[in-house]
Amino acid sequence: MVSALGWNGWTLDRVMIFALGLLFLVIFVQVTLFHYRQNFRHWSMWIPVIATPVFGLGLILFAFYHAAWLVSALTVLLSVGIAAGAYGSYMHVQGVGERVGGFELRNFMIGPPLTLPALISAISLLGLIALYWR
Repeated sequence: MVSALGWNGWTLDRVMIFALGLLFLVIFVQVTLFHYRQNFRHWSMWIPVIATPVFGLGLILFAFYHAAWLVSALTVLLSVGIAAGAYGSYMHVQGVGERVGGFELRNFMIGPPLTLPALISAISLLGLIALYWR
């Protein structure tokens, strides 16, 4: 089955790009559920909901179709992903602080997840590393 898909001979960077694309799609589901639960009360909640499937599908497309324009587009998109994750981390810290009691442990436990936006930045950085791996 694996050889029928042409996976034999795939380089590590190609496998990593494909896996990161799938990971972005899984994160899309999770972040959409979290932000839907909060009724998208701030416009910035739409950023990862729109961006993560674009990142994921772009990376998966690149794993099967190598084009120079796609490298350029993914470089821009993943760079934006790093910045968006940093902004999301800032917004999530602010969200914890807005809860009753401020920056208490229980608010970190039940408030906005602090690691999810940082994960988007980290995966975007890994995607850039995989794109330019030689």
